[in-house]
Amino acid sequence: MKELTTAEVEKMRRDEQIEIIDVREDFEVALGTIPGATHIPLGQIEARLDHFKRDKTYVIICRSGNRSGVVTQYLEACGIDAYNMIGGMIDWQGTME
Repeated sequence: MKELTTAEVEKMRRDEQIEIIDVREDFEVALGTIPGATHIPLGQIEARLDHFKRDKTYVIICRSGNRSGVVTQYLEACGIDAYNMIGGMIDWQGTME
């Protein structure tokens, strides 16, 4: 599984090279997320697989990096270019909305 640190994600986000997918539950996202992140809860990933394009890079985030790791492995198995943000939102030091 491919992984990125929170610092690497912050740099890539500023350069607009990626789409960030937040797989946390609604109540978690309400506490704050990375600006511009797309919210697709873990339980909806399979049903929303058509959202993911094969020519795009995705960074999957959650609270700690565990749920996002599961989603990253699933997306990679589906042929999607995906990275897990290690440390999750617990380690995120960038801006939040």
